[in-house]
Amino acid sequence: MPLIEKGTFNPRYFSKYFTKHLALACGVVAVSTFNYAFDQQGFNSTQAMTPFDKQFGAWDEESETYVLPTYYLSLLNSLVYVGFAAGAWIGSIISSHYGRRMTFFCMSLWTLVTATILVTSGVSLNKRQLLVARVLNYIYIGMELSNVSVYMSEVVPAPIRGLMVGSYQLSLGIGGLIINGICRGTSTIPNNNSWMIAYWLYYVIPPFVASAIWFIPESSRWLLMHDRHEEALRNLTLLRGEGHEIAAEAELELIRASLLEESDQGSWADIFKGHNCRRTGVVVGVAFFFQATGQVFSGHYGAVFVKSLGTVNPWEITVSQSAINTVTSLIGILLLDLVVRLALVRLFIDEHGRVGCAATYLVLGQPGYRGDDAVFQIYAETPASRLRDNTVRLGATVNIVTIFVVSFTLPYLLDKPGANPQSKVGFIYGGVCFVALIWGYFYLPEL
Repeated sequence: MPLIEKGTFNPRYFSKYFTKHLALACGVVAVSTFNYAFDQQGFNSTQAMTPFDKQFGAWDEESETYVLPTYYLSLLNSLVYVGFAAGAWIGSIISSHYGRRMTFFCMSLWTLVTATILVTSGVSLNKRQLLVARVLNYIYIGMELSNVSVYMSEVVPAPIRGLMVGSYQLSLGIGGLIINGICRGTSTIPNNNSWMIAYWLYYVIPPFVASAIWFIPESSRWLLMHDRHEEALRNLTLLRGEGHEIAAEAELELIRASLLEESDQGSWADIFKGHNCRRTGVVVGVAFFFQATGQVFSGHYGAVFVKSLGTVNPWEITVSQSAINTVTSLIGILLLDLVVRLALVRLFIDEHGRVGCAATYLVLGQPGYRGDDAVFQIYAETPASRLRDNTVRLGATVNIVTIFVVSFTLPYLLDKPGANPQSKVGFIYGGVCFVALIWGYFYLPEL
């Protein structure tokens, strides 16, 4: 039964693969990403609140309000990627040796520790403690990113894999909508509760995930890698549902074959030889442009920037942005599978997405003169199987270095005594978006 019948989505095809056990597994993993959204989007909103700025900032004579020093704002939003890199490395080790479920369990317990450090910084009002808490909490996020997409791709059947792996961004959008809505409500509180309430929410998700993770099956692929063949078949049969035992055995044989193929990993030099050089260029280019186009501007500094304009309510903007992110993420992941990733979809998602991004930045820049899914799939699908690990590691390194540089330099670019272009910074990132558009059109292949 085809996924598309005369251009129409067939829900029976989807329900055929999406069993109750698979739904539970994907649901628990999706909920685990809420804490990422709570951290990133919640901190984006709370650092713009006046009580927060009063506690951790300084009085600015020109604006006659409390503001966070440029250096501190830069450190708060860039040093976190040191923790992110450490978490990705730690998460990959735990995942490889002890299983995907154990990684979810460990990162959930870890975030309870960092949440405590973060919440108590509201009592001590210690700027260094707040910074340390932010960096340590990103270890959780690094562990999550190294595990969520891997687990999803290993338990979900191929016909709906694009949809479910892409749901990672949808989960982030929903989590961001929740936390930004709460911050919108607490932003009118005149004391420290305005931002402390958001940090207390960091305790909600981890206990649920740490408990529920043991009720979902371990990845059959991981079990095969550790010679636990009977358990691998049992888990895969459970995920595929009753009456699919033969299909599960056939799928398991395919997994065995792919593991044998991937046993020859090749060398670092191989990723730059022959056709693999272009494959590597695609992964590195996507990793670079994904961050260099300045998406961190709205994700980390959006509320602070909008507040500095003094014309609109920044928390209403963050709520609206989260709602748009959620809707567009849903549209994006549906398009990935519903039209089988035709070239037209690539142009819509990659090229028109960049056009929209560029146009938005240019509109943002104009007042100054008036005085996230496809990435992970490209990572997975572009490299040759035997070179995938090394190619993805290189891409991840470029991604982290780029986002660190952008996050660190943005406050100096926006504020005095730096370049201080204010909203005209949109022209900078708008220009990068157009470069990304040209690169994607001529260089990015259909997969």
